[in-house]
Amino acid sequence: MKLEGGCYCGAVRYVAEGEPMMKAQCHCRECQYISGGGPNMFMLMPNEGFSYTKGAPRKFARSDLDRPVIREFCAECGTHLVSRHPDYPAAIVKIGTLDQPGLFGTPQMAIFTIDKQEFHQIPAGLPTFHQMPNA
Repeated sequence: MKLEGGCYCGAVRYVAEGEPMMKAQCHCRECQYISGGGPNMFMLMPNEGFSYTKGAPRKFARSDLDRPVIREFCAECGTHLVSRHPDYPAAIVKIGTLDQPGLFGTPQMAIFTIDKQEFHQIPAGLPTFHQMPNA
């Protein structure tokens, strides 16, 4: 699978190739900040198939955490493109940044539902996990 995407203003573009390692919606509190309040739809894509093809993202990691997630975003328009978790050899690609978001299909699971808000919707029958599966 080859996915292409970028930020809202077009300053940063990427390509992600390979098979998705996970397709999910995340309800963690950090993702709520990034998404504006809702769950975050994402795909884990292999690091070796991910590269920026135009521009370069700005990066942010919280300094108060031992193993923080690194957020990669456009410095011009602020679009959050990718996250990188120190324990996963993958780019966590944000579905809203894909040129063709419909390629996501549907999530395989909902994770970190321990932080789910009443207004978050989880499709009927979707497997849910209070945290990350096997964590």
